[in-house]
Amino acid sequence: MTIEEILNSDMTAEQKIAALSEKTVNVPVWGGRKGLEMEYNPKFHPVMDRQKYPDIVNEDGIQQVTRIALGFQKLASKRMTELVTAIPVKRVFKPENDKQKEVATFITSVLDKNRIDSVDIDRVNRFFAGCEIMTLWYALEQNNTLYGRKSPLKIRCRTFSPMLGDDLYPLFDEYGDMIAMSVGYQRKKGRKNVKFFDAYTANKHIKWSSESGSWQEIENEDITLLKIPAIYACRPFPIWEFTSDTVYEIEWSLSRNGNYIRENSKPLFCVFADEAISYGDEKSPDKEARAVMQYPKGSTAQYVTWQQAVENLKFHVSELRNLYFTMLQLPDWSYEKMSQVALSGESRKQLFIDAQLKVNDEKGPLIEFFDREINVIKAYAKIVFGESYAADIDALKAEIIITPFTISDEKDDINNLMTANGGKPLMSQRESIERYGKSDDVDKTLKEIKEEEMYDSLEMTE
Repeated sequence: MTIEEILNSDMTAEQKIAALSEKTVNVPVWGGRKGLEMEYNPKFHPVMDRQKYPDIVNEDGIQQVTRIALGFQKLASKRMTELVTAIPVKRVFKPENDKQKEVATFITSVLDKNRIDSVDIDRVNRFFAGCEIMTLWYALEQNNTLYGRKSPLKIRCRTFSPMLGDDLYPLFDEYGDMIAMSVGYQRKKGRKNVKFFDAYTANKHIKWSSESGSWQEIENEDITLLKIPAIYACRPFPIWEFTSDTVYEIEWSLSRNGNYIRENSKPLFCVFADEAISYGDEKSPDKEARAVMQYPKGSTAQYVTWQQAVENLKFHVSELRNLYFTMLQLPDWSYEKMSQVALSGESRKQLFIDAQLKVNDEKGPLIEFFDREINVIKAYAKIVFGESYAADIDALKAEIIITPFTISDEKDDINNLMTANGGKPLMSQRESIERYGKSDDVDKTLKEIKEEEMYDSLEMTE
């Protein structure tokens, strides 16, 4: 059944929603006992499960065992997001005439007004962790000049993700082109939570609501863009892939060792004698100024400490941690790791080679995602600029550039550029004063420098 047959049929709202909710892509589930959230959130890890790892019940009550949970899966998502977005994603336009320059300025302004760099950080993190994201671009009829020209539309965006409790249902044709995008979500309305379900095609938007107790169609409007205003991206597994068992092993090792430490680290005072020694009737140190002990001749007394074999544990945990980051091709940026060896700026750059290759492996779906986003905004630009600009809007070329983050040494960059430039300065004196940022009045500072130079030259000629 095609999307038109579903939306235009005599089926009930429940039947239409059920038909649109059929998942046509193979992505991991986020919620539930077997969902990705169980791996992503440390509080759901096996070491925190009191059925798998119960507390100890004795005659004195319940003795809680040591539970050490590590959020390495969340850290892997953050690290990958930082590698992709720490240097903001660039949308480079290549206009060939004045009309295209106007359109490029408009699209750039739309992205800037929606704080696209912050939006990218949020949705890229949800993409690597939750495996699905959808960004809906919508317009409000409101005259404004936010984008450098008069516009009858205020263009906004909103991101949906399973991590936010949203259910995404893309529908593709046999050629892999999206023909419909549906999303189910829940929002608070008054004092109760209401479920909504939206379906978008190139020319229709239909919304259903469960506010009345059953699904009811509350909106049915035409889409004048002639394009689905939503963009979607998915991946077959989270960025931490299949390394959760390694994290769990580290947690078990540290937690069990914590129990041993708590049980055996209490100091023991031992008396070595041939006779029985009485103890336990000592007074509180707050009530007596001194303590006297009497033991048989030839006996000895001393504190005995537990000789714990920590080296094996350190080796075990350290190797598992190193393997975790090595398998994921992610850098371990912890202060402990980065400060172990004194490295030059160039050597530190070499540490990022594996991570940069990882970004190149992973950036393909994101570039497609951002490229489709530009096309959606272009469709809104046609409404704002009119039909006379339609051909130029379609012809405007845009390139998406994702630059992997790396440690850069500005001094080395400047030296390399000056060498390539024949040793000539790269910026004016005024620009260097502005970059320094300590002067309240750049013109005044520059004038004073010129006057001092002139005064020094006059003194040298006298």
